[in-house]
Amino acid sequence: MRGQDQSSGRLFSYVDLEGRIPARHPLRIIRGIVNDVLGSLSSDFEAMYSRMGRPSIPPEQLLRGLLLQAFYTIRSERQLMEQLNFNMLFRWFVGLGMDDPVWDASTFCKNRDRLLEAEVSAKLLTGVVEHKRVRRLLSRDHFSVDGTLIEAWASMKSFRPKDGKNDDGPGGPGRNVERDFHGEKRRNDSHQSTTDPEACLYRKGNGKESKLCFMGHALMENSNGLAVGAMVTRASGTAERVAALELIERHAGKGRITLGADKAYDVEAFVDALRERKITPHMAVQDHLTKTGKRRKTKIDGRTTRHGGYQTSQRVRKRIEEIFGWAKVQAGQAKTKFTGRRRVEASFTLAIAAFNLVRLPKLLGASP
Repeated sequence: MRGQDQSSGRLFSYVDLEGRIPARHPLRIIRGIVNDVLGSLSSDFEAMYSRMGRPSIPPEQLLRGLLLQAFYTIRSERQLMEQLNFNMLFRWFVGLGMDDPVWDASTFCKNRDRLLEAEVSAKLLTGVVEHKRVRRLLSRDHFSVDGTLIEAWASMKSFRPKDGKNDDGPGGPGRNVERDFHGEKRRNDSHQSTTDPEACLYRKGNGKESKLCFMGHALMENSNGLAVGAMVTRASGTAERVAALELIERHAGKGRITLGADKAYDVEAFVDALRERKITPHMAVQDHLTKTGKRRKTKIDGRTTRHGGYQTSQRVRKRIEEIFGWAKVQAGQAKTKFTGRRRVEASFTLAIAAFNLVRLPKLLGASP
């Protein structure tokens, strides 16, 4: 049974949390927008819970707690509960009164599947960017796209042959034995992680180490550098371009737009696919020499690069790295704590939504 998102205020306490929080605190703007978005998701929350049984922890409070975890780089739900026990700012933001007990950290584990099935993270991100106070800050004509690697919650020792041969390795049986990988050809089509089967072995470039990872993608509007879309895919050489087309179809309008990107997107088939969708490709030109000494051909020619808008897109598109940097360092997305693509995507999307919310107090304060 779904619990009600209500605060007891001063009913049993002489401490009024509302009066203790400064009027100009940035979390006031953030909490107002978050409350509006969560209010619009009330019907989704209602469908997640049975109408029988004891009232649960309100999902609104759980989501506000997860946002706090991203805002303040709190490493685990257990540490978040410790903070909620004595931090008045955190209690006020989540919606707990001074006398309300904090819930057990395992509550997040029990409710995460509910939030996952309802795709709450994606709806929260959409609700933030479509909020009436945020919508006017967004560009509807100019976007940028990029991808980043998210290290999987799996060790290289778990990447073993699918057919089960040499499963124990030279070190013998056991869950943490030594394994010698020298001379062994390991590929995603013949090997698989026993910890997270959906994680793929991938390396970012020549000379880089291979890792078990996923690939996170974000679509950014170019006006204020806010993310309007996010998703996670399995890591591969074509994942960035496939995800870019899907994000554009989800979040871009029907008019002509521009799309900025780095050199990895300068591929003939991808550029043609953009032009078929009436999208002007503003990606960086990849015309370096190949290993055979030939100059690589590009579909981005003077018809595109001669315009001043192309140079602007190339300058602005780099701001998407700020989104990934914040999500990885502040929100703990450099190495995920979850297994399975859908769980990783839910965590990554929530972190992207948290990045947008952190930006809003300054943007709304500076906007007329």
